[in-house]
Amino acid sequence: MSHDQPSNLHLIAVIGAGPAGLFAARELAEHGNRVFLFNRDIKPGGLAEYGIYPSKLKMKEGLRAQFRQVLDMPGVSYIGNILVGEHGDLTLADLREMGFQAILAAVGAQGTKWLGLPGEDLEGVYHAKDVVYHYNGLPPYSKHSFITGRRAAVIGMGNVMMDISRWLLEARGVDEVVALGRRGPAEVKFDRKELETIASFLDLAALHPELERITPLIHPLGQDPAALKEQVNAALVKAAPVTAQGKLRLEFLSSPTRMVGDEQGRVCALELEDTMLVVKNGDETTAVGLGTYRQVEVDTVIFAIGDQVDSDFGLPVKGTEFVKTDHPRYPIDGNSFEVCDPQCKQIVPDVFVAGWARKTSSGLVGVARRDGINAARAMQQYLETLPPCEFCEEAALEWLARLGKPLVTRGDLARLEQVEQDRAVAEGEVFFKFDNNEEMLQAMGLIQSLPG
Repeated sequence: MSHDQPSNLHLIAVIGAGPAGLFAARELAEHGNRVFLFNRDIKPGGLAEYGIYPSKLKMKEGLRAQFRQVLDMPGVSYIGNILVGEHGDLTLADLREMGFQAILAAVGAQGTKWLGLPGEDLEGVYHAKDVVYHYNGLPPYSKHSFITGRRAAVIGMGNVMMDISRWLLEARGVDEVVALGRRGPAEVKFDRKELETIASFLDLAALHPELERITPLIHPLGQDPAALKEQVNAALVKAAPVTAQGKLRLEFLSSPTRMVGDEQGRVCALELEDTMLVVKNGDETTAVGLGTYRQVEVDTVIFAIGDQVDSDFGLPVKGTEFVKTDHPRYPIDGNSFEVCDPQCKQIVPDVFVAGWARKTSSGLVGVARRDGINAARAMQQYLETLPPCEFCEEAALEWLARLGKPLVTRGDLARLEQVEQDRAVAEGEVFFKFDNNEEMLQAMGLIQSLPG
């Protein structure tokens, strides 16, 4: 933005301070808008803070530095520890009443996606999101108890499966992790870098017979397991050293059908149906059950099958996503960032979506960043159709003060960062992070003492 460009043209609420929300806020502020960035968590970053594997400190700190730059912009106000939603501290209607002219939902995919299989309620059956939040120290998940036993199954073949398998093997010391995919090795979603972090744990003695088993089933579709062999061999060259004795076994063309429980209500086995691949819609492959079943003994089952948006946020939902119009007013790169009310088939004119709130479980930080910027550019076109806003910041802060809860600002975050840095030095650690909201609020001086 040039120095002679007018500032505070419009008042915007960005909900969610992950990469999509943060970079959308930056883009909107650079166009002279006044942006309030509301965040459910105390700390910003979203999955960049609480989704990246804990040992990747250099990557996380690099992202934190970028996020600090956004929060330090004069046109951006950060409000953390506030939940926006139908049953939250503020609703979308409240934001409109406060004077916000447009709302960008970058709330991620906070719902839990299940397959609806028998036994999902058994002890020892978990969703990947809860586990990832737990080992990354996100309250209140940080205090949840996860029973992992000696043998675990992870459903899914993406990067999240790799991270969870690493945690199970390194932090929990399980004997074996079985990663299960409904499709073949050509459809795996994990990348080379993620494979390198766990390649040393791969059970190669089991992998080669598994690839031989499925070759007759995938070869007619033009798929060759040799590509996965090459990927594994390349990863082994740069593989991180083994830090535990457990093994990771990959198993393909296997679809979970139910979890079996013992007399104590704990999972003790996972039933699988064998599948085969068929081609539909030209070149799209899908897995079809063969009607043959088998069971594997497990103590833990973790579903890493993606996520879905929160239906309580206040926007219409279809499947796992908020409903977007097929005929956007302001498309960017052919994508729609505009919410549609399916009942009246009308665009919700002042609400836009970005990141996983627009397309669930899609891409990593770079994808979310680009999506947030594009959503902001779409919103900017809408804002240019509106008159400038006469905004009184004190009135907005008075409204928030009536909520009667400690809210976190940019200055509070700076104090928290300093306390955590001092704590790391005192304990002789490279990094320290509170995993409890009350301790963070006390460190920032927003509450005087811990409950109890």
